[in-house]
Amino acid sequence: MFSNPDVKALPLPERHRRYREIATVFLRLGIVAFGGPAAHIAMMEEELVQKRKWVAREQFMDFLGATNLIPGPNSTEMALHLGFTRGGLAGLVISGVCFILPAALSVLVLAVLYARHGQVRELTGVMDGIKPVVMAVILQALLRLGKTVIKGPLALGAAVLAVGLNLLGISEIPLLLLAGAIVMLVENRSHLSGRLAAVPLMSPLVPPAAGLSMGTSAASIGTAGLFFTFFKIGAFLYGSGYVLLAFLESEFVTRLGVLTNQQLLDAVAVGQFTPGPVFTTATFIGYLLGGYGGAAAATAGIFLPSFVLVFFLNPIIPRLRASKWFSAALDGVNAASLALMAVVSVKLGISSVTGWFTAALAALSLLALLRFRINSFYLILAGGLLGFLYQLVF
Repeated sequence: MFSNPDVKALPLPERHRRYREIATVFLRLGIVAFGGPAAHIAMMEEELVQKRKWVAREQFMDFLGATNLIPGPNSTEMALHLGFTRGGLAGLVISGVCFILPAALSVLVLAVLYARHGQVRELTGVMDGIKPVVMAVILQALLRLGKTVIKGPLALGAAVLAVGLNLLGISEIPLLLLAGAIVMLVENRSHLSGRLAAVPLMSPLVPPAAGLSMGTSAASIGTAGLFFTFFKIGAFLYGSGYVLLAFLESEFVTRLGVLTNQQLLDAVAVGQFTPGPVFTTATFIGYLLGGYGGAAAATAGIFLPSFVLVFFLNPIIPRLRASKWFSAALDGVNAASLALMAVVSVKLGISSVTGWFTAALAALSLLALLRFRINSFYLILAGGLLGFLYQLVF
């Protein structure tokens, strides 16, 4: 059930059916994917592992561990992995485009309104209703994934260590590598004698962005300049939307001087307010600086590196899992990835559940998911409607 056959070997009608299925699933996910990467990944796990059984939960976690080791938006890269596994290269392209498109279009609409009126009116009531539902979806995914990833005391110890070090300020990539190395060495300790020099080391596939230089000027940025600027950001950026904010501030405010700090903050707010990946902030900035062509160029530029990286990385993951050393390392990386997802979830919960209404909505949503197995798609829509009505009444 969980194999990945050569899609080209399938009959043409079956191939087309798969492509339509991939498009439908990720377009729908893209429309309701509020709450950031942790929420997006939780929704994918529910839809594609639990319900449709495209991949096994173990393979899903291998994808998650791999996306944490490369730059770019994690949830988009998860969509690409899942689409590639289900439908080959065409599936990769379809899943990525369909997941990104709803966010990019909604950001573009808000960018046009912003350019005309100088502000963005946020639907705060709708978001207040959506956020606690999203928290329930994340908690459900953490419970299910935890049963798969935490295989014993060693994986549990790696997860606890990752949480502790992250709270002390250690960033994600060193934590993932450390957890992978610890589990790899402990599980293979009987083979270490005289072979330490031969132990394979895991490292990010792309070097860190410390020396990133864009090489464009404010006067000549243009459509091509926007594309290459955002391409380099997408190829080197690790971390959350807050890291993206730092990159954008450095390039567009400090160095090029083509945006104000307020415009930049508004751009990031729109990226977080709309569904889908926060990297669609690029769409907003691209429109402000270059109209519709600039929006298209910026969006393509920031997401293209993820398509390329997943295309090359996806076929390697099963080979890594087949190796004793790398299989153990992946177990450690997966445990740390789940732990970091839990840390992010706690932070989201603190900001999302702020009163009796949101607390009740989160609890009822979790009950609906665990007890009645209601689709999260409908719960999110219901949460947004209830939040809107609550704002009108109170």
